[in-house]
Amino acid sequence: MAEHTSLFTDRYELTMLEASLQSGIGTKRATFEIFGRGLGGRAYGVIAGTARIAALLDGFTFGEADLDYLGRNSICSKETCAYLANFRFSGSIYAYPDGELYFPFSPVLRVEASFAEGLILETLLLSALNFDSAIATAASRMALAARGRTLIEMGTRRTNENAGIVAARAAYVAGFAATSNLAAGQQYSIPTAGTMGHAIILAHDSEAAAFRAQLAIAGEATTALVDTYDTLNGIRTAIDVFGPSLAAIRIDSGDPFATSTAARHLLDTLGATKTQILVSGDLDEASIARLRDAPIDGFGVGTKLVTGSGVPTVGFVYKLVSIERAGEHIAVAKQSEAKTSDGGAKTAYRRTRARHAVDEFSIDPEVAISSTSADELRQLQIPVIVHGESVISDDLERWRRVHQESLAELEPREDLLSITTPLFQCHYLGPGMLKTERS
Repeated sequence: MAEHTSLFTDRYELTMLEASLQSGIGTKRATFEIFGRGLGGRAYGVIAGTARIAALLDGFTFGEADLDYLGRNSICSKETCAYLANFRFSGSIYAYPDGELYFPFSPVLRVEASFAEGLILETLLLSALNFDSAIATAASRMALAARGRTLIEMGTRRTNENAGIVAARAAYVAGFAATSNLAAGQQYSIPTAGTMGHAIILAHDSEAAAFRAQLAIAGEATTALVDTYDTLNGIRTAIDVFGPSLAAIRIDSGDPFATSTAARHLLDTLGATKTQILVSGDLDEASIARLRDAPIDGFGVGTKLVTGSGVPTVGFVYKLVSIERAGEHIAVAKQSEAKTSDGGAKTAYRRTRARHAVDEFSIDPEVAISSTSADELRQLQIPVIVHGESVISDDLERWRRVHQESLAELEPREDLLSITTPLFQCHYLGPGMLKTERS
Protein backbone atom coordinates (compact mmCIF):
# COMPACT_ATOMS: atom_id res chain seq x y z
CA MET A 1 0.00 0.00 0.00
CA ALA A 2 1.31 3.45 -0.95
CA GLU A 3 2.18 5.85 1.84
CA HIS A 4 -0.54 8.46 2.36
CA THR A 5 1.10 11.75 1.30
CA SER A 6 -1.68 14.24 0.49
CA LEU A 7 -1.17 16.37 3.61
CA PHE A 8 2.62 16.37 3.30
CA THR A 9 2.20 19.94 2.12
CA ASP A 10 2.12 23.54 3.29
CA ARG A 11 -1.15 25.28 4.04
CA TYR A 12 -0.58 28.05 1.53
CA GLU A 13 -0.59 25.51 -1.31
CA LEU A 14 -4.27 24.80 -0.63
CA THR A 15 -5.00 28.50 -0.13
CA MET A 16 -3.57 29.19 -3.61
CA LEU A 17 -5.41 26.16 -4.96
CA GLU A 18 -8.74 27.53 -3.77
CA ALA A 19 -8.01 30.97 -5.22
CA SER A 20 -7.01 29.46 -8.58
CA LEU A 21 -10.13 27.32 -8.78
CA GLN A 22 -12.34 30.32 -8.05
CA SER A 23 -10.56 32.56 -10.56
CA GLY A 24 -10.50 29.91 -13.30
CA ILE A 25 -6.68 29.79 -13.52
CA GLY A 26 -6.64 26.34 -11.93
CA THR A 27 -7.76 24.62 -15.13
CA LYS A 28 -5.18 26.32 -17.37
CA ARG A 29 -2.29 24.23 -18.66
CA ALA A 30 0.94 25.10 -16.87
CA THR A 31 4.56 24.05 -16.50
CA PHE A 32 6.50 24.10 -13.24
CA GLU A 33 10.21 23.42 -12.81
CA ILE A 34 12.56 22.57 -9.97
CA PHE A 35 16.07 24.04 -9.99
CA GLY A 36 18.71 25.32 -7.61
CA ARG A 37 20.52 28.65 -7.79
CA GLY A 38 23.79 27.43 -6.31
CA LEU A 39 25.72 24.45 -4.96
CA GLY A 40 26.75 25.65 -1.51
CA GLY A 41 30.46 25.84 -2.27
CA ARG A 42 30.69 22.60 -4.24
CA ALA A 43 31.71 21.75 -7.80
CA TYR A 44 28.66 19.64 -8.62
CA GLY A 45 25.46 18.26 -7.14
CA VAL A 46 23.89 14.80 -7.37
CA ILE A 47 20.20 14.11 -7.92
CA ALA A 48 18.41 11.51 -5.81
CA GLY A 49 14.75 10.86 -5.12
CA THR A 50 13.44 10.93 -8.70
CA ALA A 51 12.38 7.29 -8.82
CA ARG A 52 10.56 7.68 -5.48
CA ILE A 53 8.21 10.32 -6.91
CA ALA A 54 5.79 7.90 -8.56
CA ALA A 55 5.16 6.11 -5.26
CA LEU A 56 4.76 9.41 -3.42
CA LEU A 57 2.15 10.61 -5.92
CA ASP A 58 0.36 7.27 -5.82
CA GLY A 59 -0.47 8.09 -2.21
CA PHE A 60 -1.42 11.71 -2.95
CA THR A 61 -5.17 11.32 -2.56
CA PHE A 62 -7.59 12.92 -0.10
CA GLY A 63 -9.68 10.58 2.04
CA GLU A 64 -12.63 11.40 4.27
CA ALA A 65 -10.45 12.12 7.30
CA ASP A 66 -8.31 14.54 5.27
CA LEU A 67 -11.30 16.37 3.87
CA ASP A 68 -12.96 16.54 7.28
CA TYR A 69 -9.80 18.09 8.74
CA LEU A 70 -9.51 20.64 5.92
CA GLY A 71 -13.18 21.65 6.14
CA ARG A 72 -13.45 21.66 9.93
CA ASN A 73 -10.43 23.93 10.27
CA SER A 74 -11.60 26.33 7.54
CA ILE A 75 -8.58 25.54 5.37
CA CYS A 76 -10.70 24.72 2.31
CA SER A 77 -14.23 25.51 1.22
CA LYS A 78 -16.78 22.81 0.41
CA GLU A 79 -16.14 23.40 -3.28
CA THR A 80 -12.39 22.92 -2.93
CA CYS A 81 -12.90 19.84 -0.78
CA ALA A 82 -15.14 18.43 -3.51
CA TYR A 83 -12.30 19.01 -6.02
CA LEU A 84 -9.78 17.30 -3.74
CA ALA A 85 -12.09 14.34 -3.12
CA ASN A 86 -11.58 13.29 -6.73
CA PHE A 87 -7.95 14.32 -7.03
CA ARG A 88 -5.52 12.11 -8.89
CA PHE A 89 -2.50 13.59 -10.62
CA SER A 90 -3.09 13.29 -14.37
CA GLY A 91 -0.18 15.32 -15.69
CA SER A 92 3.37 14.42 -16.70
CA ILE A 93 6.72 14.69 -14.92
CA TYR A 94 10.17 14.60 -16.51
CA ALA A 95 13.28 14.70 -14.36
CA TYR A 96 17.00 14.03 -14.08
CA PRO A 97 17.39 10.40 -13.00
CA ASP A 98 18.80 9.39 -9.64
CA GLY A 99 22.59 9.60 -9.74
CA GLU A 100 22.78 12.30 -12.42
CA LEU A 101 24.92 15.38 -11.82
CA TYR A 102 23.32 18.82 -11.81
CA PHE A 103 24.56 22.42 -11.74
CA PRO A 104 23.07 25.85 -10.94
CA PHE A 105 19.78 26.44 -12.76
CA SER A 106 19.66 22.88 -14.14
CA PRO A 107 15.94 22.12 -14.73
CA VAL A 108 16.14 18.92 -12.69
CA LEU A 109 12.38 18.32 -12.79
CA ARG A 110 9.55 19.54 -15.02
CA VAL A 111 5.84 19.19 -14.26
CA GLU A 112 3.30 19.55 -17.08
CA ALA A 113 -0.27 19.66 -15.78
CA SER A 114 -3.15 21.96 -15.03
CA PHE A 115 -2.11 24.87 -12.82
CA ALA A 116 -4.10 23.40 -9.91
CA GLU A 117 -2.56 19.93 -10.19
CA GLY A 118 0.98 21.19 -10.50
CA LEU A 119 0.58 23.77 -7.76
CA ILE A 120 -0.24 21.44 -4.88
CA LEU A 121 2.70 19.09 -5.59
CA GLU A 122 5.31 21.73 -4.71
CA THR A 123 6.05 20.83 -1.09
CA LEU A 124 6.00 17.07 -1.61
CA LEU A 125 8.34 17.12 -4.61
CA LEU A 126 10.72 19.59 -3.00
CA SER A 127 10.91 17.65 0.26
CA ALA A 128 11.89 14.48 -1.60
CA LEU A 129 14.46 15.99 -3.96
CA ASN A 130 15.98 18.44 -1.46
CA PHE A 131 16.67 15.84 1.22
CA ASP A 132 17.66 12.93 -1.02
CA SER A 133 19.89 15.06 -3.25
CA ALA A 134 21.66 16.63 -0.26
CA ILE A 135 22.50 13.15 1.03
CA ALA A 136 23.57 11.91 -2.42
CA THR A 137 25.80 14.94 -3.00
CA ALA A 138 27.53 14.51 0.35
CA ALA A 139 27.85 10.75 -0.20
CA SER A 140 29.39 11.22 -3.64
CA ARG A 141 32.01 13.58 -2.26
CA MET A 142 32.77 11.18 0.58
CA ALA A 143 33.22 8.41 -1.99
CA LEU A 144 35.70 10.57 -3.89
CA ALA A 145 37.55 11.27 -0.65
CA ALA A 146 37.61 7.55 0.23
CA ARG A 147 39.38 6.72 -3.05
CA GLY A 148 37.85 3.30 -3.54
CA ARG A 149 37.75 2.25 0.09
CA THR A 150 34.48 0.86 1.45
CA LEU A 151 31.83 3.22 2.82
CA ILE A 152 28.99 1.99 5.05
CA GLU A 153 26.01 4.23 5.81
CA MET A 154 25.29 4.11 9.57
CA GLY A 155 23.17 7.22 10.21
CA THR A 156 19.70 5.95 11.06
CA ARG A 157 19.93 6.74 14.77
CA ARG A 158 20.83 10.36 13.96
CA THR A 159 17.72 11.20 11.97
CA ASN A 160 14.00 10.51 11.61
CA GLU A 161 13.18 6.82 11.19
CA ASN A 162 11.72 7.33 7.69
CA ALA A 163 14.46 9.73 6.67
CA GLY A 164 17.01 7.10 7.65
CA ILE A 165 15.64 4.74 5.03
CA VAL A 166 15.75 7.19 2.13
CA ALA A 167 19.14 8.50 3.29
CA ALA A 168 20.51 4.97 2.98
CA ARG A 169 19.02 4.75 -0.51
CA ALA A 170 20.54 8.07 -1.63
CA ALA A 171 23.95 7.18 -0.19
CA TYR A 172 23.92 3.84 -2.01
CA VAL A 173 23.08 5.53 -5.32
CA ALA A 174 26.07 7.86 -4.86
CA GLY A 175 28.66 5.19 -4.12
CA PHE A 176 28.27 3.78 -0.59
CA ALA A 177 28.60 0.00 -0.48
CA ALA A 178 26.12 -0.90 2.27
CA THR A 179 23.85 0.36 5.04
CA SER A 180 23.26 -0.68 8.63
CA ASN A 181 19.51 0.02 8.19
CA LEU A 182 17.57 -3.23 7.76
CA ALA A 183 14.41 -1.47 6.58
CA ALA A 184 16.41 0.09 3.75
CA GLY A 185 17.87 -3.31 2.98
CA GLN A 186 14.42 -4.86 2.81
CA GLN A 187 12.73 -2.06 0.88
CA TYR A 188 15.49 -1.27 -1.62
CA SER A 189 17.63 -4.44 -1.65
CA ILE A 190 20.66 -2.49 -0.43
CA PRO A 191 23.42 -4.70 1.04
CA THR A 192 23.42 -4.46 4.84
CA ALA A 193 26.40 -4.54 7.17
CA GLY A 194 26.98 -4.32 10.90
CA THR A 195 29.63 -4.86 13.52
CA MET A 196 29.00 -4.94 17.26
CA GLY A 197 28.31 -2.25 19.83
CA HIS A 198 29.91 -1.34 23.13
CA ALA A 199 26.86 -2.55 25.08
CA ILE A 200 27.47 -6.24 24.40
CA ILE A 201 31.08 -5.88 25.57
CA LEU A 202 30.19 -3.91 28.69
CA ALA A 203 27.52 -6.48 29.59
CA HIS A 204 30.02 -9.34 29.78
CA ASP A 205 32.53 -9.97 32.53
CA SER A 206 35.37 -9.42 30.10
CA GLU A 207 36.11 -8.29 26.57
CA ALA A 208 37.19 -11.83 25.71
CA ALA A 209 33.85 -13.22 26.88
CA ALA A 210 31.99 -10.78 24.64
CA PHE A 211 34.18 -11.71 21.68
CA ARG A 212 33.54 -15.42 22.33
CA ALA A 213 29.79 -14.73 22.27
CA GLN A 214 30.21 -12.95 18.93
CA LEU A 215 32.35 -15.80 17.58
CA ALA A 216 29.69 -18.33 18.50
CA ILE A 217 27.03 -16.68 16.35
CA ALA A 218 29.06 -15.02 13.56
CA GLY A 219 32.32 -16.93 13.29
CA GLU A 220 35.56 -15.28 12.25
CA ALA A 221 33.93 -13.59 9.24
CA THR A 222 32.81 -10.71 11.42
CA THR A 223 33.98 -7.33 12.68
CA ALA A 224 35.19 -6.92 16.25
CA LEU A 225 34.81 -3.60 18.05
CA VAL A 226 38.16 -3.16 19.79
CA ASP A 227 38.14 0.27 21.46
CA THR A 228 35.78 -0.22 24.42
CA TYR A 229 38.64 -0.13 26.93
CA ASP A 230 42.09 0.00 25.33
CA THR A 231 42.33 -0.33 21.56
CA LEU A 232 45.63 -2.20 21.25
CA ASN A 233 44.74 -4.59 24.08
CA GLY A 234 41.37 -5.04 22.41
CA ILE A 235 43.08 -6.05 19.19
CA ARG A 236 45.24 -8.59 20.99
CA THR A 237 42.17 -10.05 22.68
CA ALA A 238 40.21 -10.13 19.42
CA ILE A 239 42.93 -12.03 17.55
CA ASP A 240 43.35 -14.39 20.51
CA VAL A 241 39.61 -15.20 20.40
CA PHE A 242 38.79 -15.02 16.69
CA GLY A 243 42.18 -16.04 15.35
CA PRO A 244 44.30 -14.34 12.66
CA SER A 245 41.57 -14.91 10.04
CA LEU A 246 39.27 -12.36 11.72
CA ALA A 247 37.62 -10.40 8.89
CA ALA A 248 37.87 -6.91 10.38
CA ILE A 249 38.14 -4.70 13.43
CA ARG A 250 36.28 -1.43 14.05
CA ILE A 251 37.78 1.60 15.78
CA ASP A 252 35.26 4.22 16.91
CA SER A 253 37.37 6.65 18.95
CA GLY A 254 40.72 8.39 19.25
CA ASP A 255 42.92 9.81 16.50
CA PRO A 256 41.96 7.62 13.54
CA PHE A 257 45.26 8.13 11.69
CA ALA A 258 47.54 7.32 14.60
CA THR A 259 45.30 4.57 15.96
CA SER A 260 44.81 2.83 12.61
CA THR A 261 48.56 2.98 11.94
CA ALA A 262 49.34 1.36 15.27
CA ALA A 263 46.52 -1.14 14.73
CA ARG A 264 47.83 -2.20 11.32
CA HIS A 265 51.31 -2.74 12.72
CA LEU A 266 49.99 -4.83 15.60
CA LEU A 267 47.67 -6.90 13.39
CA ASP A 268 50.51 -7.69 11.03
CA THR A 269 52.74 -8.62 13.96
CA LEU A 270 50.05 -11.01 15.23
CA GLY A 271 49.77 -12.66 11.79
CA ALA A 272 46.37 -11.07 11.01
CA THR A 273 47.66 -9.54 7.79
CA LYS A 274 44.32 -9.80 6.02
CA THR A 275 42.20 -8.42 8.86
CA GLN A 276 40.75 -5.14 7.65
CA ILE A 277 40.41 -1.92 9.63
CA LEU A 278 37.06 -0.08 9.69
CA VAL A 279 36.95 3.39 11.26
CA SER A 280 33.85 5.29 12.41
CA GLY A 281 33.07 8.31 14.57
CA ASP A 282 31.66 11.61 13.18
CA LEU A 283 33.44 11.32 9.84
CA ASP A 284 32.84 13.73 6.97
CA GLU A 285 34.44 14.25 3.56
CA ALA A 286 37.25 16.39 4.99
CA SER A 287 38.24 13.92 7.69
CA ILE A 288 38.05 11.03 5.21
CA ALA A 289 40.27 12.95 2.78
CA ARG A 290 42.82 13.60 5.55
CA LEU A 291 43.01 9.85 6.11
CA ARG A 292 43.98 9.06 2.52
CA ASP A 293 47.39 7.70 3.60
CA ALA A 294 46.17 5.87 6.69
CA PRO A 295 45.98 2.03 6.60
CA ILE A 296 42.18 2.10 6.70
CA ASP A 297 40.07 -0.24 4.56
CA GLY A 298 36.64 1.24 5.16
CA PHE A 299 34.63 3.95 6.87
CA GLY A 300 31.36 3.85 8.77
CA VAL A 301 29.61 7.20 8.26
CA GLY A 302 26.51 8.40 10.07
CA THR A 303 26.01 11.77 11.75
CA LYS A 304 27.81 13.96 9.22
CA LEU A 305 26.04 12.26 6.31
CA VAL A 306 22.40 12.36 7.41
CA THR A 307 22.24 15.60 9.41
CA GLY A 308 22.71 19.24 8.52
CA SER A 309 26.00 19.36 10.41
CA GLY A 310 27.82 17.85 7.46
CA VAL A 311 25.44 18.22 4.51
CA PRO A 312 24.95 21.70 3.00
CA THR A 313 21.35 22.20 1.88
CA VAL A 314 20.56 21.74 -1.79
CA GLY A 315 18.13 24.66 -1.91
CA PHE A 316 15.93 23.49 -4.77
CA VAL A 317 12.97 25.75 -5.57
CA TYR A 318 9.76 25.08 -7.48
CA LYS A 319 8.67 27.77 -9.93
CA LEU A 320 5.95 28.29 -12.50
CA VAL A 321 7.69 28.82 -15.87
CA SER A 322 4.75 28.87 -18.30
CA ILE A 323 0.97 29.28 -18.20
CA GLU A 324 -1.77 29.02 -20.79
CA ARG A 325 -3.23 32.39 -21.83
CA ALA A 326 -5.63 32.79 -24.72
CA GLY A 327 -4.78 29.29 -25.89
CA GLU A 328 -1.02 29.87 -25.94
CA HIS A 329 1.75 28.88 -23.53
CA ILE A 330 3.29 32.07 -22.19
CA ALA A 331 6.69 32.02 -20.46
CA VAL A 332 6.66 33.60 -17.01
CA ALA A 333 9.61 34.34 -14.72
CA LYS A 334 10.29 35.77 -11.29
CA GLN A 335 12.29 39.01 -11.40
CA SER A 336 13.00 39.56 -7.69
CA GLU A 337 16.49 40.79 -6.90
CA ALA A 338 18.90 37.86 -6.43
CA LYS A 339 16.02 35.42 -6.90
CA THR A 340 15.31 35.56 -10.60
CA SER A 341 14.11 32.56 -12.55
CA ASP A 342 14.18 31.72 -16.26
CA GLY A 343 10.82 31.48 -17.97
CA GLY A 344 9.81 28.80 -20.45
CA ALA A 345 9.69 25.02 -20.21
CA LYS A 346 13.17 23.60 -20.67
CA THR A 347 14.53 20.27 -21.87
CA ALA A 348 18.12 19.62 -20.82
CA TYR A 349 20.88 17.94 -22.81
CA ARG A 350 24.53 17.23 -22.02
CA ARG A 351 26.99 17.49 -24.86
CA THR A 352 30.48 16.03 -24.45
CA ARG A 353 33.48 16.23 -26.73
CA ALA A 354 36.91 14.94 -25.70
CA ARG A 355 35.88 14.94 -22.01
CA HIS A 356 34.73 18.57 -22.15
CA ALA A 357 31.08 18.67 -21.15
CA VAL A 358 28.53 21.42 -21.83
CA ASP A 359 24.88 21.48 -20.72
CA GLU A 360 22.35 22.99 -23.13
CA PHE A 361 18.69 23.70 -22.42
CA SER A 362 16.10 23.93 -25.18
CA ILE A 363 13.29 26.29 -24.16
CA ASP A 364 10.83 24.39 -26.35
CA PRO A 365 10.46 20.78 -25.09
CA GLU A 366 9.34 19.78 -28.59
CA VAL A 367 12.57 20.98 -30.22
CA ALA A 368 15.58 18.72 -29.82
CA ILE A 369 19.14 20.05 -29.92
CA SER A 370 21.10 18.73 -32.88
CA SER A 371 24.27 16.68 -32.49
CA THR A 372 27.40 16.32 -34.60
CA SER A 373 29.57 13.30 -35.27
CA ALA A 374 32.26 14.70 -32.96
CA ASP A 375 29.86 15.08 -30.03
CA GLU A 376 28.10 12.77 -27.66
CA LEU A 377 24.69 14.24 -26.85
CA ARG A 378 22.18 12.88 -24.40
CA GLN A 379 18.94 14.14 -22.97
CA LEU A 380 19.19 14.51 -19.21
CA GLN A 381 15.52 14.40 -18.24
CA ILE A 382 13.71 11.08 -18.37
CA PRO A 383 9.95 10.45 -18.16
CA VAL A 384 8.75 9.64 -14.65
CA ILE A 385 4.98 10.03 -15.03
CA VAL A 386 3.21 10.45 -18.37
CA HIS A 387 -0.44 11.51 -18.36
CA GLY A 388 -0.85 10.29 -14.81
CA GLU A 389 0.77 6.88 -15.33
CA SER A 390 4.11 5.90 -13.85
CA VAL A 391 6.69 4.88 -16.47
CA ILE A 392 9.70 4.37 -14.19
CA SER A 393 10.91 1.52 -12.00
CA ASP A 394 13.31 2.06 -9.11
CA ASP A 395 16.48 0.23 -10.14
CA LEU A 396 19.25 1.26 -7.74
CA GLU A 397 21.95 -0.58 -9.65
CA ARG A 398 20.98 1.43 -12.74
CA TRP A 399 21.14 4.70 -10.79
CA ARG A 400 24.57 3.78 -9.40
CA ARG A 401 25.77 3.32 -12.99
CA VAL A 402 24.23 6.64 -14.00
CA HIS A 403 26.19 8.36 -11.27
CA GLN A 404 29.53 6.77 -12.14
CA GLU A 405 29.06 7.45 -15.86
CA SER A 406 28.06 11.04 -15.19
CA LEU A 407 31.12 11.59 -12.98
CA ALA A 408 33.32 10.08 -15.68
CA GLU A 409 32.24 12.82 -18.09
CA LEU A 410 34.00 15.42 -15.94
CA GLU A 411 37.67 16.05 -16.50
CA PRO A 412 39.70 14.03 -14.00
CA ARG A 413 40.81 16.54 -11.37
CA GLU A 414 42.64 15.66 -8.18
CA ASP A 415 41.39 18.84 -6.54
CA LEU A 416 37.69 18.26 -7.24
CA LEU A 417 36.78 18.29 -3.54
CA SER A 418 38.56 21.58 -2.98
CA ILE A 419 36.77 23.42 -5.80
CA THR A 420 34.29 25.85 -4.24
CA THR A 421 32.55 27.06 -7.41
CA PRO A 422 30.38 25.02 -9.81
CA LEU A 423 32.11 23.40 -12.77
CA PHE A 424 29.30 24.79 -14.92
CA GLN A 425 27.52 28.14 -14.91
CA CYS A 426 24.21 28.81 -16.66
CA HIS A 427 23.67 31.88 -18.85
CA TYR A 428 21.59 32.99 -21.83
CA LEU A 429 22.85 32.63 -25.39
CA GLY A 430 19.80 34.28 -26.87
CA PRO A 431 16.07 33.73 -27.43
CA GLY A 432 15.02 30.13 -27.18
CA MET A 433 18.22 28.67 -25.78
CA LEU A 434 20.21 28.45 -22.57
CA LYS A 435 23.69 27.06 -22.30
CA THR A 436 26.10 26.25 -19.49
CA GLU A 437 29.85 26.38 -19.84
CA ARG A 438 32.69 25.39 -17.59
CA SER A 439 33.66 28.22 -15.28
